[in-house]
Amino acid sequence: MQKPPFRRTGGSARDTAEAAFKSVTAKPVEAPPPAPVIPNAREMVSLRIDRDVLEHFQAGGPGWQERINAALRKIIETKP
Repeated sequence: MQKPPFRRTGGSARDTAEAAFKSVTAKPVEAPPPAPVIPNAREMVSLRIDRDVLEHFQAGGPGWQERINAALRKIIETKP
């Protein structure tokens, strides 16, 4: 015995037709707009660096994160 090509799910033909109509005519959900980009904004990250490198920058006192940022920026600005 062969299986039927489709199977009823218990809904009426009208319910099935309405569901098909809604799926075709419904507006797609729009993605939310991207967050605004702020120029030169800083982003918090977690970074693993060697202890001696961290101690070197922290030895200069407060502002060690800015010094690390400046050192990294100097490297990328010298690259072609």
